[in-house]
Amino acid sequence: MSLHLSTVILPYRRWHEGGRSAWQRAEQLGFHTAYTYDHLSWRTFRDGPWFGAVPTLTAAAAVTDRLRLGTLVTSPNFRHPVTLAKELISLDDVSNGRITLGIGAGGTGFDATALGQDSWTPRERADRFGEFVTLLDKLLTEDGKEGVSYQGDYYSAHEVRNIPGCVQRPRLPFAVAATGPRGLKLAARYGQAWVTTGDPRLYENGTPEQSVQALRGQAEKLADACATIGRDMRGLDRVLLTGFTPDRGRPLESVDAFVDFAGRHQELGFTEIVIHWPIPDSYFAADEQVFERIATEAPAQLR
Repeated sequence: MSLHLSTVILPYRRWHEGGRSAWQRAEQLGFHTAYTYDHLSWRTFRDGPWFGAVPTLTAAAAVTDRLRLGTLVTSPNFRHPVTLAKELISLDDVSNGRITLGIGAGGTGFDATALGQDSWTPRERADRFGEFVTLLDKLLTEDGKEGVSYQGDYYSAHEVRNIPGCVQRPRLPFAVAATGPRGLKLAARYGQAWVTTGDPRLYENGTPEQSVQALRGQAEKLADACATIGRDMRGLDRVLLTGFTPDRGRPLESVDAFVDFAGRHQELGFTEIVIHWPIPDSYFAADEQVFERIATEAPAQLR
């Protein structure tokens, strides 16, 4: 099974002061996809520059030719399916069909209350996410002149027209981030890929071996969710966003360390490994020369 290597470029740099060059360099290095976080602000970056995901990806689409682009991940915290669908169709058009929507239920960070609402309970987040994905799928797939109408508990649409629809047919791919049973069912039904960061309970005190076991368990639950609806799991890509397992930054210390890490997860059935573009003096600090060597040398060793 082949393994794609992708990256995440956080939107903290002004476009003309290193922002544009990072996306162009990602294409030159041969990454499969370059993603960005879709947040209003994020953790320790809250007090510094942080730019919007959709405009950033639109700009990146204009200065690259082959690189796939995407969010990792978009959530209902401050998005509505109707307006998001229009932006995604436009972005898919600008990029000529190179967009993947990474999508998840969202958490309790700054985004959760930025619009003035109380933070949702886990149950409400799951309820909203299920409705969000269902409506977004309809909006991106049904692009006829009759429009899409929908009335749910949390979201609604009235005769929404999304002509001409996505360049990618029947719509751009969803990479659904999920670890719980309800999210995994959504990934099985609507996803072209499944995304995980591992088991967060293991991050502080777990071991890499425990993390592998936890990921194996998640994959088995995904397989069960696929089997329930008669879907062949082999048609669903499996994406690991790194940096949040007990290994933390160790896989980026050398090419050999990364190949060892990626190989162990390739054996679990993962088809894409995503590493963060180095950011000095941050949680994502790493040697940029080693990072570039990983990008150019590791894929051949993992074939």
